[in-house]
Amino acid sequence: MKQNKVFIYGRHALAEALAHAPKVVTKVYLNRKAVDTKLRRHVDQLGIPVAELSEGLARSDMKSGAAHQGIIGSISLAALVRPYAEFIERIVPTKNTALVLLNGVQDPHNVGAIIRSAAGFGAGGVLMPQKEQAPVSGAVIKVSAGMAFRIPLVEVGGVVQTIADLKKRGFSIYGLAADGTTLPLPQARFDSPAVFVFGNEGIGIADDIRKLCDSVLSIPMDPRCESLNVAASAAVTLYQWGRGRGGQE
Repeated sequence: MKQNKVFIYGRHALAEALAHAPKVVTKVYLNRKAVDTKLRRHVDQLGIPVAELSEGLARSDMKSGAAHQGIIGSISLAALVRPYAEFIERIVPTKNTALVLLNGVQDPHNVGAIIRSAAGFGAGGVLMPQKEQAPVSGAVIKVSAGMAFRIPLVEVGGVVQTIADLKKRGFSIYGLAADGTTLPLPQARFDSPAVFVFGNEGIGIADDIRKLCDSVLSIPMDPRCESLNVAASAAVTLYQWGRGRGGQE
């Protein structure tokens, strides 16, 4: 990750971080008159440095007009986003394990929505390449509705190498596409650890990545609509995978 930190805005975002990933919060800027006592007490109990929030605070990261509700948190990306090698060694995959691998998703709102769906439907982590991919940002965290603090976010190097390693570990790789050479999603039988690859908003998954997939899936659509966007496709796919899984890991 090129950035070292990002800022999160508002009570809900900070409360999620404090509850589920307090070690990633490096500093809190707050208006003591605007923030409730319970949240202030939680910050103090965790020993997180605090500074007064000023509307005129000259920080390019703190965008003018952001709905901060009197509180902003500084988040360490190094603490939030873990390296692939560290993450994968702690995984013991079963048929109820699913991971999400992004392949060039550029819109931070899509990344945030995919993270939210991954957490909501029981995926074990969201893997994101270092290059040609929207990085974790304040916008991503906001759209995730705090789920970025509840599910592992994982930085990977090359997508090709990552897929090769996951295959060696017993994962089946599923790409998502909208053309006619695919397996309809309802016909898929997820009887092994799964990795779902979601591609770029415009071109989908890259051709070389598609060739590495064990199956390429499509979502059956009404003729009035050609396809869903990548975030909606992820939600539908993960819901379908989650049906009959017998609970979440």
